[in-house]
Amino acid sequence: MTVHHLNEILLIGAAVLLVAVVAVRLASRSGLPTLLIYVGIGVAIGQDGLFGFTFDNVQLTQVLGYAALVVILAEGGLGTKWHEIKPVVPAAAVLSTVGLLVSVFITAGAAHFLVGLDWRQALIIGSVVSSTDAAAVFSVLRNISLPKRVTGVLEAESGFNDAPVVILVVALSSAGPVEHWYTLLGEVGLELLIGAGLGLLIGWAGAFGLKRLALPASGLYPIAVLAIAVGAYGAGATAHGSGFLAVYIASLILGNAKLPHRPATQGFAEGLGWIAQIGLFVLLGLLVTPHELGDDILPAIVIGLLLTLVARPASVVASLLPFRIPWREQALMSWAGLRGAVPIVLATIPMVTGGDDSRRIFNIVFVLVIIYTLVQGPTLPWVARTLRLADGDASDAADLGIESAPLERLQGHLLSVAIPGRSRMHGVEVDELRLPPGAAVTLVVRDGASFVPLPTTMLRQGDELLVVATDPVRDAAEDRLRAVGRGGKLAGWLGR
Repeated sequence: MTVHHLNEILLIGAAVLLVAVVAVRLASRSGLPTLLIYVGIGVAIGQDGLFGFTFDNVQLTQVLGYAALVVILAEGGLGTKWHEIKPVVPAAAVLSTVGLLVSVFITAGAAHFLVGLDWRQALIIGSVVSSTDAAAVFSVLRNISLPKRVTGVLEAESGFNDAPVVILVVALSSAGPVEHWYTLLGEVGLELLIGAGLGLLIGWAGAFGLKRLALPASGLYPIAVLAIAVGAYGAGATAHGSGFLAVYIASLILGNAKLPHRPATQGFAEGLGWIAQIGLFVLLGLLVTPHELGDDILPAIVIGLLLTLVARPASVVASLLPFRIPWREQALMSWAGLRGAVPIVLATIPMVTGGDDSRRIFNIVFVLVIIYTLVQGPTLPWVARTLRLADGDASDAADLGIESAPLERLQGHLLSVAIPGRSRMHGVEVDELRLPPGAAVTLVVRDGASFVPLPTTMLRQGDELLVVATDPVRDAAEDRLRAVGRGGKLAGWLGR
């Protein structure tokens, strides 16, 4: 490759990124998941598009797809609030395992009896399309006001269910006869346990170290956090466990560990997540050959119809029945089982292993994902309003934005606190914060001007506070600030 070729690649890459960034605005206005626009960009510059660029390297697509999914899962874990998903983790775990199997077998039955695929191909398609996509779920649900239980279950499910699906698809795509079902399920369970254990260990060790290590530059913290998350994936995969589950759990721990410069870390991870999504979806758009899709449109519609209207609702009901979740929330979760890059990336596994009709499997999955994402994504707000769930927790107080910077020589921390709209800290006097001894509000920034507050200074929405806390009370000070932000001056006295 010459410098001239490199310049052309960089120019095209920059243009694609800029178009993709502008497309986010269009997607946010229309309610379309961004993946559709990114895939469209890939198709537009592909071999049947405007530029006629030919790309058919399936193995490279799979490798880059795995790398992108690791970044997407890491960003999702870092941005997920543990206190929101903690009550629903058991439900999400059952939905991403038992519910997944229900969906796989129902969808595979449809692919076998209605489309005519043999059982191995049918089970591969059933496994591939039964996994909800973290990128699609995170991007759509975080822009819709839904009950926290619904959002928590869907986000946790999308983070958990990639792991068992990858194991199933790899096993079904391997040459030779498929192992006995109980052996395969045992292997899935073992890999999930290894991945979960390593994710917990690496996430906890990483958070423990970063809390106590003052790095010389704030920009190093996001790099360290992402390195730990990616390392969790590598450790899980190397130990023959689920690397995807390991990276999600490790990122979940790191994202909720009150690390220094946490907002900057989440912003950095969000930016990388966008790059991963854009690159992955454009690459998948390049890989598809549109003129070959004609014969696979009807089978994709049939399988997708059974998946959306039968398999997904059945998996939700079978999984969530013991948890007594209201039927309206179950109905919304059934419709919100969004697919995206994960099924398309997983559909490349049979192509790499050289399975029978692997190209047809890829085409069916691609068409199914595009059509049903186009249907489900934009209609999700309407379904939520129809079920009277759209405004679920909209009245809840907004959480504070707190950024922490260690003061190593002073053995303390400087907390930067932003009071958002709808925060119940509005109207609270500084003395009424009742911060623990060793913590104090030292500065208030209001309307662009800063001043040292008095104990009677009343805080307002939009204020930014600087709070100094010694190391022993740093966590207690942040917990108290968040409690007042959610519950007002009486937080703690009223049990909140």
